[in-house]
Amino acid sequence: MSISVVNFASNKKEIYNAYISGKMDKWKNIIDQMEGQKIKTNSFLFELINYQYGYIGWCLGNNKKNQAKKYLNLAEKNLEVVENQQCCFSLIYAYKSAFYGFRIGLTPYKAPFIGPNSMKNAELSIETDSTNFLGFVQYGNNQFYMPAVFGGSKELAIDYFEKAKALLEHNQNELIYDWNYLSLMVVIAQAYEKIKDLEMAKEYYEIILKKEPDFIWVKDELYPDLLIKIEAKK
Repeated sequence: MSISVVNFASNKKEIYNAYISGKMDKWKNIIDQMEGQKIKTNSFLFELINYQYGYIGWCLGNNKKNQAKKYLNLAEKNLEVVENQQCCFSLIYAYKSAFYGFRIGLTPYKAPFIGPNSMKNAELSIETDSTNFLGFVQYGNNQFYMPAVFGGSKELAIDYFEKAKALLEHNQNELIYDWNYLSLMVVIAQAYEKIKDLEMAKEYYEIILKKEPDFIWVKDELYPDLLIKIEAKK
């Protein structure tokens, strides 16, 4: 199975609309319904894992650790099923990398012990398939959150995020209703903001809003907050 086959299509528009509107209860309802299905093909499971991956990240970002732990356990079980089917190894490595990262988010003291596993799986994902954007995202995440004393680099992270973006943009038709693309654009904007390149962050937020004017998180929170920072520097 190639990456293009696993296109996260079945509930794509509903998940996208939940993401831009900030209605994560709808997102949760979709993955709960999908989890309840008795018959799950590999493509279905990869779609579900992708949505669980997004929901776990949101839970961790909003201090809902119990929810994050619950859905991480489910996602890891689903990933184990597709891994046993011996398919899409690059995607499997990418999600393993992300899930190790989530475990660190749940228990930060474990970072020195499981952090290398996250990096190794990100590297394996890219080595296995250099066209899989998610491997580059996870490698970038590892670089971004790793302390500089241990070799982390926010600038290198941005390079990998940009590579992931370019890979996604090779297939313009698949970007329609793709929450992964909008999320990556936000990650890049926030990364530029973190390294104090406010003008590049502003450029990215404006690209996002041009593509999706109704993206509430960016429109009502991230972009206005950035403009205040830019004004304060004048």
